[in-house]
Amino acid sequence: MLIIGIAGGTGSGKTTVVRKIVESLPAGEVVLLPLDSYYKDSSHVPVEERQNINFDHPDAFEWPLLAKHVTMLKHGEAIEQPTYSYLTCTRLKETIHIEPRNVVIVEGILALSNKKLRDIMDIKVFVDADPDERLIRVIQRDVIERGRTAEAVMNRYTQVLKPMHQQFIEPCKRFADLIVPEGGSNQVAINILTMYITKHLTWPEE
Repeated sequence: MLIIGIAGGTGSGKTTVVRKIVESLPAGEVVLLPLDSYYKDSSHVPVEERQNINFDHPDAFEWPLLAKHVTMLKHGEAIEQPTYSYLTCTRLKETIHIEPRNVVIVEGILALSNKKLRDIMDIKVFVDADPDERLIRVIQRDVIERGRTAEAVMNRYTQVLKPMHQQFIEPCKRFADLIVPEGGSNQVAINILTMYITKHLTWPEE
């Protein structure tokens, strides 16, 4: 089994990199653990105050639970992955049953920021992209998918995303074994990563 951590700023292309890796490997051999699923439950916080939660800060995540789940998968044990609602900022009652697979990918903006989690990983990847490109992607995504105004997105970018990126996300580069510039469009880096995975694993015969 290989445990892979994939980090990078919002809008850097992490999701595209993960998708291309999954598509290049045998079907059903990859488990994806999105960091977003491990946000702390905020049901105890008054509804009017939940909008003030900083989701780009390391304190927003339940690291012990994520590390426990990755360790369980590595030991061949199934887990119940939590699910999270952005609408209510609370953890849902429903969980996702995850069986161990040959490849486990932990993906999220701060996937490399927790030392205990990094120590479990076999390879650590940082997906990089130009700040202007990331901002454009964030605007497009939040306006189209989340119904926010461009002005609101840009305000959030300057007040939260940019300072959190500089303080917590960008420094994670130094922990990476592989840095992928230009995000999901860097097919060479994705091919190198895929070859590494294939070389270190023996796939079951069809």
